[in-house]
This record gives sequence, C-alpha cells and structure tokens, in this order.
Amino acid sequence: MASTMAAKEEMIGSVPVHTVLRAFELMCQAKAMTELYEKNASVTSKYVHATSRGHEAIQIALGLQLKPQDFLSAYYRDDSILLSIGITPYELMLQLMAKADDPFSGGRTYYSHPSLNRDNMPKIPHQSSATGMQAIPSTGVAMGIQYLEKRGLAQTHADGKGIMACSLGDGSVTEGEVAEAFQMAVLKKLPILYLVQDNEWDISATAKETRAMDAVEYAKGFKGLETRSIDGTDFMRSYQTLNEVITTMRQERRPFLVHARVPLLNHHTSGVRKEWYRGDLEEAAKRDPFPRLRNQLIIAGFNSDKLTQVEKKATETVQQDYDKALKAADPKPEDAFNYIYAPTPITEEKGIREPKGKDKTVMVDCALFAIQELMEKHPECLFYGQDVGGRLGGVFREAATLAQKFGDDRVFNTPIQEAFIIGSTVGMSATGCKPIVEIQFADYIWPGLNQLFTEVSRSYYLSNGKWPVSSIMRVPIGAYGSGGPYHSSSIESVLTNIRGIKIAYPSTGADLKGLLKAAYYDPNPVVMLEHKGLYWSKIKGTEDAKTVEPDADYVIPFGKGRMVLEAEAQSEPSVAVISYGMGVYWAKNAAKKFPGKVEIIDLRTLVPLDEEMIYASVRKHNRCLVITEEPATNSFAQSIAARIQQTCFESLDAPVTVVGSENTPAVPLNSALEHTVLLNADKVSIAIEAILTY
Repeated sequence: MASTMAAKEEMIGSVPVHTVLRAFELMCQAKAMTELYEKNASVTSKYVHATSRGHEAIQIALGLQLKPQDFLSAYYRDDSILLSIGITPYELMLQLMAKADDPFSGGRTYYSHPSLNRDNMPKIPHQSSATGMQAIPSTGVAMGIQYLEKRGLAQTHADGKGIMACSLGDGSVTEGEVAEAFQMAVLKKLPILYLVQDNEWDISATAKETRAMDAVEYAKGFKGLETRSIDGTDFMRSYQTLNEVITTMRQERRPFLVHARVPLLNHHTSGVRKEWYRGDLEEAAKRDPFPRLRNQLIIAGFNSDKLTQVEKKATETVQQDYDKALKAADPKPEDAFNYIYAPTPITEEKGIREPKGKDKTVMVDCALFAIQELMEKHPECLFYGQDVGGRLGGVFREAATLAQKFGDDRVFNTPIQEAFIIGSTVGMSATGCKPIVEIQFADYIWPGLNQLFTEVSRSYYLSNGKWPVSSIMRVPIGAYGSGGPYHSSSIESVLTNIRGIKIAYPSTGADLKGLLKAAYYDPNPVVMLEHKGLYWSKIKGTEDAKTVEPDADYVIPFGKGRMVLEAEAQSEPSVAVISYGMGVYWAKNAAKKFPGKVEIIDLRTLVPLDEEMIYASVRKHNRCLVITEEPATNSFAQSIAARIQQTCFESLDAPVTVVGSENTPAVPLNSALEHTVLLNADKVSIAIEAILTY
C-alpha cells in the first residue's frame, strides 16, 4: 500500500507519506490496546492504568520526531508516545501487569510510568506519577544539555542537537513547581519543549473549576516562552507544528510550549471510570482523532479496505502481545531488594588526613577547598543555589571565590526555588553532569521535600537501576548565634525517613572534606548537613572542629563512624555516647567531668549508619547515651536508641537514654530563650551522671 501511494504522492500535505502511514498504524495499536484492556478489565485493572485514547494524534506526532540524542518525560497517559519512539505493545503490557521483564521498572511502578536508557531511543529519566512534578527534573535535563554544550562536553550529532520534551497534562500546569520550571527555562533559555495536552479534565474536576486560564495564556507571564495552541486531534497539524518548533529548538536553543486541545475518550484511570461522573461523552467522541486520520488517508487516495487490514493487523499484534505478556514471569520476592543504592567506589578511607606542615583550617574552608579541587578535576561538576554566585559566594562564604575561578556558568545563583534546586539534580545527573547544590538554610528545605522524596530518592529503585541520581545537596543546619525560628532548625529526623538518599553530618573540617569527596564519587544522591555553629569554631568548646585540611585524595566511606574519645572497659560504670554534629562537642565538654568513663562515637553519616561501631561501644560499656540537637521526642536519635535496645539488650545495665533540645515547635530568637530550649554540655553532664549512677 505504501509503495503504491508513494508513486502517486510522496507527501500528504507537508508530512511524508511513510510518516502518516506509520502514525495510522501506531494509532491503530493504541486504540486496540485500550479496547483490549477494557475487554479484559478483570485482568488489566489489577494494577491501575490510564491510556492515551483521544490523545493519540498529538502524542504520535511528537514521538515520531524524537531522536536518540533527545530526552523525553512522558506522563501516565502517554502510551502512544512510547509506541511511537519504538516501545512495543508487549513491553508496555509487561509494565501493565507488573512483570519481571517490565523494561521500565521491573514491576515496581504503574503502567506508562517509563524510564528508558537505550542507545537507539530517546532517553527517559525516571519520574513520578507526573502531575506537574516532572517539569522540574525535565528542565534540569535541559539545563544539563545546555551546560555540556557551553563547556564543549556535549556529543555532536549529524542530525541535530538534542532537546528535552516534557509532556504535561493540562491540570498539572496549576502546580507551583511547574511555574518554577518555566521560570528557569526562560531565565536560562533552555532547549525544552513543554507539550501540554488539554482535555479539560483533572479527574472529576473540569477546567472551569480548576483554572483561570489555559496553558498558553498562563505562559504569557514567562517572557521568552514561545507558544503554539493547536487542535491536537489533527495529526497533520500536530506533526507540522511540532516539526517547526523542534527544528527551531535544535538550532536556536530556547524553550517552547505547545498546547494541544484533545478529548479524553477513555476513563481517567481504570479505577475512576468515565461514566460515573461525565455527561460530555457523546460530544467528546465527535473529536476522536482516529476516524479523522483515517478519513484524511482515504481522501489522500488510500483504499479503505487496506486501511481496515492495517487495523486488523494491529488488533492481532496487540492480542498476541497480550497473550504473551500474561505468560511472562512475575518478579521474585528477592527482587524487591535490588537497586536500593547504586554501588559506590568509595569503600575505605584513603588519602592523608593530616598532611605534615599545615596549619589548621576552619570547617567552612575545608568544604570550600574540597569543592574547588573537585571542580578543577571534573569539568562536569557545577555548583548552584541561592546567593552562591560571585557577588557573595554564599551567605556563609562557603562558596567564596568559586565563581571567579570557574565562571558564572559553573557557579551561579538560582531564584528562590528550593524545589527546583533539588529536583533539577535528577535531570542534570541524567545528562552526565554532577551537580552540587545548596539549600541556604535547613529551615528552607521544606518546599523542596516533594522533589527530594518523590523524584530524587526513588529514581534508582523505580527505574530498576537505570537512573541513579548522582548529586550533592549541601544544607547548613542547626542553631547558631540567635538565628531564631527560621534559621536554627534541625531536620535530620525527616530526612532519614526518606529512603534512597544518603545523609552525612560531619563535625570536623577533615570529615567534611573527606565526606564531600566521597559524596562526589558516590552515584547516589547525598544530603550533606553542615552545622553553622561549627563552620568557624567560634563557639567555645568547638575548637576541635577546626582541623588540618586533608590532602586532595582524602576520602571517607559513608557508614564509618569516628572514635572521638575512647574509654577502656572497667569495673566501675562507664558509658558509650553516640552523637553527631554539635552533639559531639557537648559530649566532649561534658566528658571532662567523668575522666575515663565516657567513650564518644561521632556517627559522621546518618545514612548509612555505622551500627557495628555503635554496638561494639555499647557492649563494651553496658550503658548508652544518644545525643541530638533535635527535640528527642519522635527523633532519629530515638530510632538509634531503639536499635541499640533491641540488639544489645543482654549487655545493658541501664536503659538507653536519649537527650535533646526541648520539645518546642521552634527555636526562639531571644538568646535567653534559645539557651533554655537548646541542649548544652551542662545538660549532657546531668544525663551522663544519671546513667553512670543508675
């Protein structure tokens, strides 16, 4: 059929004949899949799914134009995009049924939640359930593409430069994180296409209920975001518009938004059926893109019977793939424990911790020098966050001189966008960059938790090992100098409950440098908690945070604690003290009152935790105190105490005690109130004495 038509006319309008035929074949497959899923709902609805029915034309128009050098973020209704980049119905059905060979996640996540890293297809980093959150990681990809091009590190391709295509449902554009993504896209002039598919429904809420404007009207507020609004049921128009936009982007490297109006012809998902609440189904069916494309082909000279044969073949293929997928193996129970963390090459302490002939360096400078050495050695390394650029170099001067040494494209300020700062590392990492980012204060991390939990921490696990997020997030933490309720918080108990990230909390300059270096070479996301009160050792009793700066090769493996003060086991009671950060210094100063009776372990990393060192010290001394700057109630420190109690119960001569700051909602500004609320060495002394005399 194709050869006959090609002889008459090589183009239909401005679209090549073979492209239109391929689009019709794919649309037949997508339609057949939807109908098969509905027919076999008792099987296919075991796990929730949505389909592209009604959206096929615009999706296929995009997918057919993407190249292996491109990146794609496809959301949960985008199975037609996936078909059009080369994914087979069988592969999609493996995910539909959560089978072991599901190419995206190995049975870990929902249908059409793709992640793909094949040489011959567009790259799809992992994303979550995609109600707007994907816009930030996707924009991070575009930022990574731009960075590599500017630094001369990008691969060249004869058929054009790569772009990022981010697919969004219309309802998701009201998300605040989408605004952050749009802002950065126009601020940096990034090569990203936002494709907004507008079916005028959220789940049961209509567009009139949930938005004051459509995506194109909204995009007018982002200067430099060029837009198109089209009928997304017309494949020809969709293909032509996207071709013009993508061709421009490959050359001019700037962002676009294409708004496609489409009907939702299937259920929102298999669990939320259209007939429950919709009264517009007959009207929506009149806009079906399938008969429209079929009629366009007939008008162009194609035989109706031959088109019917294409439909029949697609139905047969889909049925065969379904039958095959039903027989595919399920994951094994032990598969649930694969890909929790990517293996790190840093497994032992290396380098020189205390080079001879060097003076001691404050903790903040040890970090600065570590990043400087990393940037000198690795051109893919860059550093960004609020106020870290050349004008200030960070509010704690922790990035001082970096922008001057490495340029504004490697060390730069971001807007006040914690979600973007954190979530963009997913995309940056996917392109091969190694981002080091900073949240200005621990108190400011809350807007970024959605990205940290939903996108950053789960990428490696839910992509079945394809997309680890290799990034470092520096977070100044803790109370210091009457910082008040918005600059004094301790947040580790929240972070340690986010599985999939690693967390360091060093208490000396040497440890901070060694752990920063280890974090850089670790393929997993690392949060580096850096206590503001230890940065310069200005607080009495914290002088030992200032250390000789280790050499450039010094690394400390995560999960290895440090013996701060060792005590021998003796006939008189003695105690093992477990802490981190400022707690180490409260413990050291308190221990002076109990010579030879206190052993202090500095955890250095909270995830992973050096349980072996903890338990050995507790069994040696039979008593244990855990110190935290947080309020003790419901804290990470209490979880450590619980593990000690469970593992070392037979060795204990006293209850495991946790001591922390007072259980107030915040740290007050007034210095007297602050002193009352916070833990200190005197309070720790009282706790130690109580344990020793128990």
